Amino acid sequence: MKFSCHTHELLESLQLVSRAIGGQQALPILGNILIEVKGETCTVSATDLELSIITKFDAKVESEGSVTVPAKAILNFTQYNPDMEVLLEVTEGSQIKCVSSHAKATIAGEAASEYPTIASVERQTVFSLDGGPLLQALHLVTFASSKTSLRPVLSGVYVRRDTDKLTLVATDSYRLSEYVIATEGAGEELTCIIPTKILEELKLMLGSKKSDPKASEASGTPDTMNSVTRVDIALSKQQIEITLGKTRLLSRLIDGKFPDYRQIIPANATSKVLFPSKELTLVVKRMHYFAKEMNNNLTFHCSPTETRITTPQTQGGKDEATVVAEMTGDENKIALSSSYLLDFLGHISSDVVEMRLTDSMHPAVFILPDAPNFLHLVMPLRMQEE
Repeated sequence: MKFSCHTHELLESLQLVSRAIGGQQALPILGNILIEVKGETCTVSATDLELSIITKFDAKVESEGSVTVPAKAILNFTQYNPDMEVLLEVTEGSQIKCVSSHAKATIAGEAASEYPTIASVERQTVFSLDGGPLLQALHLVTFASSKTSLRPVLSGVYVRRDTDKLTLVATDSYRLSEYVIATEGAGEELTCIIPTKILEELKLMLGSKKSDPKASEASGTPDTMNSVTRVDIALSKQQIEITLGKTRLLSRLIDGKFPDYRQIIPANATSKVLFPSKELTLVVKRMHYFAKEMNNNLTFHCSPTETRITTPQTQGGKDEATVVAEMTGDENKIALSSSYLLDFLGHISSDVVEMRLTDSMHPAVFILPDAPNFLHLVMPLRMQEE
């Protein structure tokens, strides 16, 4: 195997696929990156046996072949190499010679035949989505999934496709996010649970392709995802394959039944409070200092002209704030987690956020007036004596 390429293209590809390499590999070779050259293309792959990332770029190929190379070693050489082009050649079995104008290194690799096979997905269901709405959905949904694997179905995002919409839902049983994307044309109905990890990687890739702010300003279009970016999704009963440009993400689906989350969303709110987002965020950040000593407890006392927010009395003290907010309906109060509120508020960009309450025993539902296809739910805490 012998080929040359632009250093920055090699580096970008290596950095992208290396995100599939876990901290602890079941097999030592999983710490390697698979490099294959054929025709005029270099394909770079990595896997942890759960998530696989494959991408490719143009290269000047002198002789075809494949090899696996330790990710840290090849990344180190490429990242700190100022030369524009680099030549990679396999010599003496699996030795990789890396040469550029001012650098020369030899890295001990391993035969490609030792690397686990990354099988393609049986494309039983295929559809495409516009990258803009999908990026927004992932940004507002994935953070609500469980960070542990105690209940595997909660460590993923539930996806339901109907004839004209795609619904994404994530929950860790204490909070929940739902986002509905309108789709064009009739599509096959389906449901599945996609691991959050692969969707987080997709989110990073989509985010890196955001349109240039200066170009957006000049054209008068909003600074959102470039609308021409399409994401192709292929599903089998057990796997998912996501394609974005020259990059493919592959993962197993999560087996299990997602909870019937619709039954915990209150049907009718008795109070609706419209908060200025920045002011509410500032208040919750400040009050979190004392709230975290008592299970992150913040109590909201909602009245027609203002909302009073309090922390319980702690050994270190207590805090109280008043936020001017528009309210319709009955006076109400509820205790919510300051930690979950900060996480939610940190993911939104709206100037205002609406909180809908039933009573202190039912979840608080948050709505963004400029995103009616999204809702976020936070379960209530037990009221603390002030």
